[in-house]
Amino acid sequence: MNVALIGAHGKVGRLLVPILKDHHNTVSGIVRHESQLPLVEELGGTPVLLDVEHASTEEITEALRGHDAVVWSAGAGGGDPERTYAVDRDAAIRSMDAAVAAGVPRYVMVSWIGSVPDHGIPEDNSFFPYADAKLAADDHLRGTDLDWTILGPGTLTNHAATGTIDVEAEKGDTSRGNVALVVAESLRSPSTVGQFVRFVDGDTPVLEVFGR
Repeated sequence: MNVALIGAHGKVGRLLVPILKDHHNTVSGIVRHESQLPLVEELGGTPVLLDVEHASTEEITEALRGHDAVVWSAGAGGGDPERTYAVDRDAAIRSMDAAVAAGVPRYVMVSWIGSVPDHGIPEDNSFFPYADAKLAADDHLRGTDLDWTILGPGTLTNHAATGTIDVEAEKGDTSRGNVALVVAESLRSPSTVGQFVRFVDGDTPVLEVFGR
């Protein structure tokens, strides 16, 4: 599978590139700064320079053309509501439209565990722009003809991957290593198409969750 990974330089993306390579995929690691290109290559991916925050749908379409799947693992990182909406909502939506235009069939979105209409985050909470932006992007993805999967990890940590998760919990911690493992398995598991998979660190092996 030829995978376009948007946000390859991020904390999840850095862990994901080698896993995808181990699964015999080719990976185009899309990053926004030239200084980030060498790391993508070092990890085994093909670096692609594209600032999706400011790129047009047409520019993203050209970057995605010829791929079999898109993984969105980018984000504004919080702190600036305007930029949060620009990246986590608007750029993400453009990437979905670009995937459709480029004829890419598969799309995996890394979202968050609370991305539901009744997420309960009040508008005066600093986290609200992120929750609102992610929900808008996720809903747009659901309305496309893509073979989509939305992944909802809990509160992200830098703990080592355990390879075991819990898909029943509605809150909890999730290591970024486990997120990377779940993304990779989602790409290999047709059963995840059209599903919102919420998960935290737990006791069930990832391979077992996805029936492998």
